[in-house]
Amino acid sequence: MQETKLTRRSAIAAAAGALTPLSAAGEPHVVFVCGDHEYGGEQTLPLLAVELTKHYKFRCTVLKSHPDQNAEENIPGLEVLATADLAVFYLRWRRLPENQLAPIAAYVKSGKPVMGFRTTSHSFNYPKGHALEAWNRWGAEVFGTPPGWGADGHTHFGHQASTDVSVIPDAASHPILTGVNSSFHVRSWLYRVLPKWPPKDAQTLLMGKCISPNKPAEDNPVAWTWKNGHGAKVFFTTMGHPEDFAVEAFQRVTLNAVHWCLAKPSPKWPGRLPIDVPYHGMTPAPTKKKA
Repeated sequence: MQETKLTRRSAIAAAAGALTPLSAAGEPHVVFVCGDHEYGGEQTLPLLAVELTKHYKFRCTVLKSHPDQNAEENIPGLEVLATADLAVFYLRWRRLPENQLAPIAAYVKSGKPVMGFRTTSHSFNYPKGHALEAWNRWGAEVFGTPPGWGADGHTHFGHQASTDVSVIPDAASHPILTGVNSSFHVRSWLYRVLPKWPPKDAQTLLMGKCISPNKPAEDNPVAWTWKNGHGAKVFFTTMGHPEDFAVEAFQRVTLNAVHWCLAKPSPKWPGRLPIDVPYHGMTPAPTKKKA
């Protein structure tokens, strides 16, 4: 895998495939794995990787579904997880072949830290009876989320909604909340994870209140930490709409979480990050032109 300097321009331009590790010996290697259909993780996470490189000299690799976000059965380059110090996932309903699942399984079993955004709660969607169907529950095993969309009441309250977020008072001193406003607003429509999730031994950091729901909506956790059954440090958030990444408080949570996962102190805040990605929703796969 050829080494390439990760810049803002290259992050935006790389619509498929991997952006490879920077040559910065001794710095943590963060691998981002993207493929989510709807929320533009393929655009937001590369820009986050740029900022981690620019301000904190991390090495970053971004892996994407190929040829586009709708490609559910192919994320090239997953073998690079073997060199990762932190894996960050933003997936939705993938059906990867077994040989691509193997590096993910090996990373998780290593007990190294993991982060996940929003639809990663339902990363995989193998049909009933499929040999890999058990992967549909992967979010519960790794991140402490409900075991797939619709399971245990896992749903949302309508695309017209948004979320008021507040810091749990008992968690206010957690390193991930360093410098984070006690309340802020995000565009993400609230996900329901209660009453069974996150696990009882997780620490909820942030709660969400649904604004303009399409049905009765109780407050729900939107970010938590956990130690999973593999011994890994976990940070998960049900936020992750592309417009969330433009919110300074959410940016601070995300940067702090990366550092916390890597057992580093909360970082010096560089100021609002230039992550401004519009929401396009479900984008149809491009049609092939007739010869």
